[in-house]
Amino acid sequence: MTFASNRAVLLILNPTAGRRRRGLVDAVARRVRALGWTVDLVETAAAGDARRIAETCDAARYAVIAVAGGDGTINEVVNGLASRGGAGPALGIVPLGTANVLAHELGLGFSAAALAQTLTAGREILMQPGEASGAGKTRQFSLMAGAGFDAKVVAGVSAPLKRRLGRAAYVWRSLVEARRYRPVRYAVEIDGVRHEAASVIVTHGRLYAGPYIVAPEAALGLPLLHVCLFERWGRSQTLRFGLALLLGRLPRTAGYRVIAGHDIRVSVLSDAGEARRQPVQIDGDDALTLPVSIALAAGAIRLLRPAA
Repeated sequence: MTFASNRAVLLILNPTAGRRRRGLVDAVARRVRALGWTVDLVETAAAGDARRIAETCDAARYAVIAVAGGDGTINEVVNGLASRGGAGPALGIVPLGTANVLAHELGLGFSAAALAQTLTAGREILMQPGEASGAGKTRQFSLMAGAGFDAKVVAGVSAPLKRRLGRAAYVWRSLVEARRYRPVRYAVEIDGVRHEAASVIVTHGRLYAGPYIVAPEAALGLPLLHVCLFERWGRSQTLRFGLALLLGRLPRTAGYRVIAGHDIRVSVLSDAGEARRQPVQIDGDDALTLPVSIALAAGAIRLLRPAA
């Protein structure tokens, strides 16, 4: 990728995510400036700030909008850039989050030198975000939308708990959700064909929870979604699926399958007496409530990955 006159990066920092890794952000900025680029850093103060900045930043000035934060902050910027219909800057990432799934998906190096090189000389991927809609709300995603066990885990992890415990917050909440497990069943319609599942993840990429593979054939640059169906019910099955994920065996595990598709609808078939809302997680945030319809968004954004 080559740049003409607008060799400038707008670096959006989530100060909460970057509290313990501010040194990495500063080191990346120094290296980008040493390569002859301008870096303007702006910090977010509240939810929604990153999306607003991405929607309104000057594409004539900035060749790249970079996000120093986790997957949730990146999701805000994806939604902001998608609203511009492809007219915004390219999107780069300085990963500071808990799982950093998109950073792993793009094959980013995690050193300041590698990240600066990607921001200034990376290769572009054109990606259509996924789009989930329900109850009058719409949310786009670069990575995934999930319903069932993983969405309940995400919904149960508060921001203060995540800041305090990091990854351990999700481990703890997974144990809580496994203990209170109910055999809720979900109807998943994929391009007009109905399936049933105990949990479902609709993904744009190969990975989940960091470097763990859930959909081997998926790719961010493909105009296609992959639907991961966990088809067996029960507390022991949930724990079995989780262990298979960590061991890299999930795609080969009995009771699990992945189906590619374009138009997906997820709803509750049986709530098994579970008297609570059925959340939908979007890129690791509790965002919507079932039922939802999911497809690819009409627009596209440009993601930066390492050139080599």
